[in-house]
Amino acid sequence: MLALGFSSGLPFALLIGTLNAWLGEVGITLATIGVLSWIGLATAFKFLWSPLVDRLRLPLLGRLGRRKSWIVLCQSIIIIALLGLVTTDPTTNIARFAAFAFLGAVAFATQDIAIDGWRIDVADETTPVELLSAINQLGYRVASIVGGAIALYMASRMSWPTVYLVMAGIMAVMLLLALAAPDTQRASNAVVDALADAGEVKPGLRAIALLIVGASWTWAIVSLVSFMVSMLAEPTPGVPRPSPADFLKFYGPAIVVATVLVPLGVAGWVNWLKARGHGVQAKADVTHSPLRTVANHLYGALIAPLADLAERLGWGVLIVIGLILTYALCYNVWASFAYPFYLDFLHYTKDEVAFASKVFGIIMTILGTALGGFLFVKVGRFPTVLVGAILPIFGNFLYADLADGSPHIDMVLGALQLNHLAVALGSDERMARLLLAICYENVSTGLALAAFVAYLSSIVSKKFAAVQYAVLSSLTFLIGSLGRGLAGEMFDKLGYATVFRYVAAVGLLAIVFVLLEWWRASRVARAAEVGGTGEAA
Repeated sequence: MLALGFSSGLPFALLIGTLNAWLGEVGITLATIGVLSWIGLATAFKFLWSPLVDRLRLPLLGRLGRRKSWIVLCQSIIIIALLGLVTTDPTTNIARFAAFAFLGAVAFATQDIAIDGWRIDVADETTPVELLSAINQLGYRVASIVGGAIALYMASRMSWPTVYLVMAGIMAVMLLLALAAPDTQRASNAVVDALADAGEVKPGLRAIALLIVGASWTWAIVSLVSFMVSMLAEPTPGVPRPSPADFLKFYGPAIVVATVLVPLGVAGWVNWLKARGHGVQAKADVTHSPLRTVANHLYGALIAPLADLAERLGWGVLIVIGLILTYALCYNVWASFAYPFYLDFLHYTKDEVAFASKVFGIIMTILGTALGGFLFVKVGRFPTVLVGAILPIFGNFLYADLADGSPHIDMVLGALQLNHLAVALGSDERMARLLLAICYENVSTGLALAAFVAYLSSIVSKKFAAVQYAVLSSLTFLIGSLGRGLAGEMFDKLGYATVFRYVAAVGLLAIVFVLLEWWRASRVARAAEVGGTGEAA
């Protein structure tokens, strides 16, 4: 489990974070980096192909086992993608470079599906799932340090292609360890099996619902990929590159509608049919076919979880979705630009950023997460969620001050005598500024993450636990990832300080939705499952 957790965290760190340091160093524009960061949407969209990973037996590799075959395949593709990056110069062939990065992102997102399933499948009384989850997170955090801090440390002493070649070698070692892992037999899917029961919507109507949702998601993904290709392709002489701002202005709202509101509307329609007994099965459906099985699994992944949520929460589901879409927006939207900001704008060294961001920063994130859990126990769910929405906003103002030369940060350092402490410890005031900003940012976002995960876990139903959580958590990546394309262009045009302040203002939306959800929850009966999940409130 430790090795698999490491295998999950390393490509994420290399492709979603450290890669931007490489691109920034060689002079790739922030607008291009922002659009390239859309490869992270593979994590948001991975639930779309999770039924395929869960049920399809791979030819040849299938003999390795149900989960292992997918893990080995994905790790092999990740290694190929990293080697592709090694052999490609982003300054002369950014399109090919982006293609390898995209391939790696899809592979690590798919690997996560298989690893999550493996962790649940192999859990038993001796090694319960809670223990395996903790070990998985430990491996993931270690990989974040290796793919972040250690990769930056190496990059200050060797070329970026050499760094990624070493990381590909580490992934090859992980692949060998994966081959030694045990595997399990395929388990039945209670949600999918229940679609055959009397009272469920008929297969033909389920197929219509699936086609509508599938078409909406397909259009959204094709639109995003098409724009990425046009943005990263070699420009025609005399023709400017497409603008992310223009794309998002015209397509951004439509993509949100296609990926969020259309599936919710279809889920509501399915609930309406079931509630009124229209188009439902009068008796159990005993028909079996490969096509029916695939369709049922897709329906169980794309529609059934949202239908359950809409049935339990009613119109309140719109407030919940609004909260999920906006909660992490004020820090997710600029996360991809942290390395270019530290290295290229503030001119910190790779070693300094490696320590501040990936060693000290991870420790601060852990402290923030622990603080979030403590507050949940002491003051309750919604006060903690509200604090988690408020604190990161001030982190953006802190980074804006850092971009402006740190006048206010210097006042704080002087008042607390932290500048003198930094000098006494062998550092300097300049490093103290960065550490103070990262300290506040990572503690506040760690707290916010803990609050958000706990809140999200409280509204999912045990019946749909894994899939419903995956669908809802994926929405947190959607708006932030879309916004990065726009943020990159704004950073290029307006500068870091101005954009940090604009993004802080966007964080007010999360506060509004938290207050609305708090009000909604206080007015409805709490119908909770054992363990505090599936709450209507």
